[in-house]
Formats: sequence, C-alpha cells, structure tokens
Amino acid sequence: MLLWFRHDIRVHDNSALEYFLTHRKNTDKAIYYVLDELWQDYHWSAIKIDFIKRHLELLTKQLAQLGIELVIHKVADHQAQVAHLSQYCQQHNIDTLVVNREHEINEVRRDQQLIKQGLKLQYFESDVIVPKGRVLNQSGEMFKVFTPFKKAWLSYVRDHGVDYIARYDQLGDTAQETEHSLSSSWPLVDTVEAQVIPQFLDDKLEDYHHQRDIPSIKGTSGLSPYLAIGVLSPRYLLRLLLQGYPDLLLSSDSSRFSWLNELIWREFYRHLLDAHPRLCMHQNFNQKYDHLRWRDDSQAYQAWCQGKTGYPLVDAAMRQLVQTGWMHNRLRMVVASFLTKHLLIDWRLGEQFFMQHLIDGDLAANNGGWQWAASTGCDAQPYFRVFNPIRQSERFDPKGDFIRKYIPELNDVPNKHIHFPHYYLADKQHQYWPAIVEHKAARERAIAFFKG
Repeated sequence: MLLWFRHDIRVHDNSALEYFLTHRKNTDKAIYYVLDELWQDYHWSAIKIDFIKRHLELLTKQLAQLGIELVIHKVADHQAQVAHLSQYCQQHNIDTLVVNREHEINEVRRDQQLIKQGLKLQYFESDVIVPKGRVLNQSGEMFKVFTPFKKAWLSYVRDHGVDYIARYDQLGDTAQETEHSLSSSWPLVDTVEAQVIPQFLDDKLEDYHHQRDIPSIKGTSGLSPYLAIGVLSPRYLLRLLLQGYPDLLLSSDSSRFSWLNELIWREFYRHLLDAHPRLCMHQNFNQKYDHLRWRDDSQAYQAWCQGKTGYPLVDAAMRQLVQTGWMHNRLRMVVASFLTKHLLIDWRLGEQFFMQHLIDGDLAANNGGWQWAASTGCDAQPYFRVFNPIRQSERFDPKGDFIRKYIPELNDVPNKHIHFPHYYLADKQHQYWPAIVEHKAARERAIAFFKG
C-alpha cells in the first residue's frame, strides 16, 4: 500500500492519511510528485510553487514523527507520473494507492489510466466540507444558483455533522526556517494554526462582515493560500467556528456568518467544477455567450496588467497582485469587471494572469470568480451590472490609503480627487497616466455588447 499525497499535504484532517495509518505495514511509504513543468503549463505562479515546496519540507518532518517516510520525485507531467507510479508499484509489490480525490479533468483522466493498468485507488475526499454530489436540487442535479445551494448545504451539515478527523497534536516542534524565499512573508501552516487562526477568530471575526471590503486594512483571514495548496482543511476551519459559535449554522443573519458564507462559496465552485468538467477547459458555463467576440486589444490588456489604466483603484490592485502575489477579494471583483466590461477583453486572459501571479491560485475559485465578473458563469452578476471603479474607490478606500500605498505618485493628491485625479492634475506636471477609457461610454458599450 502506498499513500499518495496530492493537493492535501497536511497531517491533520486528512482522510487518506488516517486510513493509511490504520492499515499500513511497517514498510509502507508515502509519495509526492513535484510537477514543475506541468505546474507552469497550468500557469501556477512562482510564489505558489515556492509555498508548496516549503510545506513539503514541513510535511516530511511531520511524517517522520509518525514513522512515515515521504519519498519525493520530480517528473515532467501526468504521463511521466503514471509511468513512474506503475514502475514503482511493480518494483515494491504495491497494488493499492491511498489518495484523496482530485476533481480537475486532467487529474481524473490520470487516475483512470492508473486503474486501467491494474492499480487500485482507495479514494477519500478532503478538499471540501460536504462531499461533492451530496448537495443537489430536486432533479438530482447540481444547483445553478448559490443561495439555494447554500440552504441545502447548511441543511446537510446540520443533519450529518462535519466528518472531521482529529489532528495530531502529539507532533513535536519542527525546525524553524532560516532561508528567505519568494513566499517567506507567508508563515508555514503550523504557525498559522497556532497563532493566525485563533487571533482572527477572537479579534477579527466579529467585524469581518464590513472590514473584509476595505483593502487598506487586514480585515480578511488570509487563509486562502493554505486552502489552495491543501495544507489547511476547510472542515478544520468549520469545526473551530462551530466550537466557538455552535448556533452559527442557524444564524445566517449573524455578522460572524459572513466568513462561513465565503467557505460555502468555495464549496459551491468546487462542487460546480466536479459536476461540469468542461469548466476545467475554460469554457463558458453559460453557453449562450460562447459566440461573444471579445476585443483583441493587446495595448489595453497590457495597460491593465501593468496597472496603467488611469483608474487608481484598479491600478493599485494590479500593482498589489504583481508585487505581493495576492489581491484583496473586493479588488479582484473590481479589476475583473474592468477587464471584461470596460475593456471587453476575454475573461480567460484575466483568469490566466491571476493564476500566473496569485499565491492562492485555485482553478475552481479563480474560474468561478472570473466567470461571475464576466457574466458568463453560474449565478453570475447580470451583464448590465458594470462596477464603477471610481465609486468602488470612494466606498472602500475613501481616504485613498490603499491607493497611495501602491501608487506613491499620487501621494500629494487630495482625498476628494484621489479616486480619479485627472481633472485635478490637468494643469500640473505629473507622471500618472491618462484613463484608457471613459467609464460612462464603456458601460454603455458593454451593455450593448452583451445584449447583442
């Protein structure tokens, strides 16, 4: 028997690991594949890959304390993975691979190849709170609207509880990191569990519902990178929530429910990707938009990528992404709306750019978010809703604190002009670039584009 780590490189709440510990022999090992070339084909960012490799070092030390040797191999792609696994299992008389299921289509096809070669895959599921396929509408299909999915999801959790596996608190301290790397500003997950999560639940959860939209403060949990690479379990987070607030599943109007709502959105997109594998191939969920003729405007696209649109909030957000590998969630909606509605550029280009830079790049969430903004997705915003980047800036960065952090060129612009400084700067020598599109005209063009 061989334990195969994939998007689940953790020792707590890991169903496959729990089964392996219960049934293994002393000679059984665990394996992990570093897929640098394939990750690049998937447009994974360098900071995310570095984040994974740091956690592999942590996992190796933790497994050693459990008496498990982690064998790490570097291969090019899924085909090489299949070939190496087949050979490895044959050499070591292994007939069963213990795994947590992956739902992306290429990974599903890889698993099918291994099964055809005679290997048994003992499947578990650890990337969601409610197993995929358990929350369905009355027709037995995946929901196409979030709100009824949420209601059914909450009902399922209330009825069935959370199938959580206790973590291994008996593990001793692991050696601290000494080398600086791309992702070093993000602590390892053991530190996050011991310090960051308790602090968030104790000090920030109560105000999360309104602070989460203000990019100049750290009002979000910052846990998305850990969920994205599978070092943190969503079931573990829900368990902690319910320990502190046991009635939360019945209190959707509670301020604390806002954070749980975000976890449910994550579930929604992962269930959706599992039910509709074509989303893995960058297809529109709403197929009536398949024939939209997106604008081929490389100059406008590059201005968006470089944070030179002339809209300070959009530009500051793009600079944050490129400089830090992360972007505030409210701003992800703003910049995605700008690319797809103001510039009428294909959402797939934005989706790819995000994956190339985000530390928390996740196919299900990234695809879902971009199709939501582009109005082509499941339960997406209506096509006639076009975010006004000036109004968004006035609402969520009223004093321009976030803008000035990433666009110091605007430090001297007064607060009332910071959100669209061009009229104020008209008679002054200044380095800030002009707006590449006028909001009102762009909005009218976008509505006509989608309506047609």
